[in-house]
Amino acid sequence: MKNKNKNEREVVFWPGNIVVAEAAIAAGCRFFAGYPITPSSEIAHALSKRLPEVGGKFIQMEDEIAAMGALIGASLTGLKVFTATSGPGFSLKQENIGYASIIEAPCVIVNVMRGGPSTGLPTALGQSDVMQARWGTHGDRPVIALTPSYLDEVYSETIRAFNLAEMLRMPVFVLIDEVLGHLSERLEIPDPSEYELIDRPRPTVPPEEYIPYDSSQGDVPPMADYFTGYRWHTTGLNHDKTGFPTTDPKICQEEEERMERKVSSNLDKIISYDEFMTEDAEIGVVAFGSTARAAMVAVSDARDKGIKAGLLRPITLWPFPEEPARELGKKVKGIVVAEANLGQMIYEVERVAGCNGPVIGSNKVGGVPIYPGEILEKIEELV
Repeated sequence: MKNKNKNEREVVFWPGNIVVAEAAIAAGCRFFAGYPITPSSEIAHALSKRLPEVGGKFIQMEDEIAAMGALIGASLTGLKVFTATSGPGFSLKQENIGYASIIEAPCVIVNVMRGGPSTGLPTALGQSDVMQARWGTHGDRPVIALTPSYLDEVYSETIRAFNLAEMLRMPVFVLIDEVLGHLSERLEIPDPSEYELIDRPRPTVPPEEYIPYDSSQGDVPPMADYFTGYRWHTTGLNHDKTGFPTTDPKICQEEEERMERKVSSNLDKIISYDEFMTEDAEIGVVAFGSTARAAMVAVSDARDKGIKAGLLRPITLWPFPEEPARELGKKVKGIVVAEANLGQMIYEVERVAGCNGPVIGSNKVGGVPIYPGEILEKIEELV
């Protein structure tokens, strides 16, 4: 369903997975490689039709490993690229995500989370890939993971994921969940003039002078497109500024620190969060994704009962929004962390918040949402 409102914004009623697909196109994505997996399959299905309409390419690979490899190859040619998957596919992609990280290939990976482990609950809600997003690959590498809660955020955060991937030359994750992937709600599509699109830095020197990982150009070196006259080497091994392998400890240390610094020195551009009634809160609640919607209702219900509760909602889950969590921890006497898993983000909240009171979880892994009343019960335990 489409319509126009009085401000000429397009008004749609789409499920979240279609919002992801359309936002990716709006962000400039012109290549998708994937393999069908519930509950993300509608993204691939939509793009199989939509990408050719805008001059893009869609390819269904034989499995998730190959899909991630194709994604990297297309990124090296200069295209904005992404893939979509769910838990088991996310696991399979991890080795190639590590490869994309070390060669610094911009790409976006959308994970529509479901229950697990293994095949788990293919068609039901889960939020248990939080730590996998942070630590899924081996080795040290920077991580950005965005966790929208509403479909307008799914749209804007998908675009932002592409911008961050291009700006910092790295993989970026968008973590939504089955509820958001299949939920439909009214959405006003922003006009392209309302948002910025960022392209990766490209070299301004002639091909014979190009050095692919020249840190004198800054922490994010210009990236030449394959097949444009530039030639450069990619490898999963630690490499020097030429892209060729090295085992020099000093160079390896400097290069890995540079990659980490791409994120750590840009936190003001990366970290995003929302707060609801935290100004005078005595009980804190932290939640993300679709669970944060229930948490907001629980906080309102607590207020109706005279309990001063407040919600911190990370929109950027990695890097974790440490400063607002620390400020919340200073003012409250306890924190409830609501998440559709058996406890993952709670450990980050405990580490950062420094709360003098208890930090307790409201957790569920049965494939159904955590209800506002269940979060309210946990809030009342801390009064």
